[in-house]
Amino acid sequence: MTNTNRPFVPLALSGIVPPLVTPLKARDQLDHSGLERLLEHVIRGGVSGVFLLGTTGEAPSLSYRLRRELIRQAVEIVDRRVPVLVGVTDTAFVESVSLAEYAAECGADAAVLTTPYYFPAGQTELLAYVQNITPLIPLPLMLYNMPGLTKVWFEIETLSVLTELDSIIGVKDSSGDLDYFRRLCGLKSVRPDWSIFIGPEAKLPEALAMGGDGGVAGGANVMPAVFVECYNAIRADDEATLRSCMQTITGFGEIYDIGKYASRHIKATKSALSLLGICEDLPADPFNPFLPPERQRVAEILQRIGVLSAA
Repeated sequence: MTNTNRPFVPLALSGIVPPLVTPLKARDQLDHSGLERLLEHVIRGGVSGVFLLGTTGEAPSLSYRLRRELIRQAVEIVDRRVPVLVGVTDTAFVESVSLAEYAAECGADAAVLTTPYYFPAGQTELLAYVQNITPLIPLPLMLYNMPGLTKVWFEIETLSVLTELDSIIGVKDSSGDLDYFRRLCGLKSVRPDWSIFIGPEAKLPEALAMGGDGGVAGGANVMPAVFVECYNAIRADDEATLRSCMQTITGFGEIYDIGKYASRHIKATKSALSLLGICEDLPADPFNPFLPPERQRVAEILQRIGVLSAA
């Protein structure tokens, strides 16, 4: 590992950045044609970037080999049309650095790092962790608050200290706590260049009203143009278009209620993409795809909101 100490090109992000699903053909086998169709689909939809290897991308369930294959292929397909952000979170410090170095070599635009999971870190430990790892990551770095899965928050006081690190460019918050998000946006008084993104897609209007810059919305894998239109309507104060878009987004969100396990969010998103003919619906182990009854319910929801044509 080396610290390049190179200056970072500012990367100001806003708009809709889908946390890309990872299309799979089989266990540990990337669906290359599905990946290309998916990337073309979201780019045509007007997204402002793509985020690889996040929660929706099932990153912790993928082999290191497959993660690298995905990064290389995606960066090549995107071909600089939009920024590519790469999740580098790992339980091992050196693996996060190694993946970030590989992403930089491939031409990715930024790395994304959440709190290390399994062993919960205290805020003093977390602060030192980010301070130690940031100089070793040769890309602009976005922090990712995902306490529902990592069991650890980036507390506002910790982030306030981390504003001193120039190569950190912002935060994605998936906590769903709008009071936390409001306080997070308050850090722009110190770092006006930070990009602050909301994760839960139904909260996009409230998040932007608080000073947020955009959304990392899983549903934008399936209907990117709707989320982009929603974002644009909020910025333009177009209440009629916003209401229409939010009605579609809220209706789409019903697919996340199908199934009884937490993995239903990933299963539902991949099922929807499969129904649209974009990529396979196979999730990474240990999960199974939706069975026909659940898949039919996804299809009915997509048909009701006009995303899928009736058979």
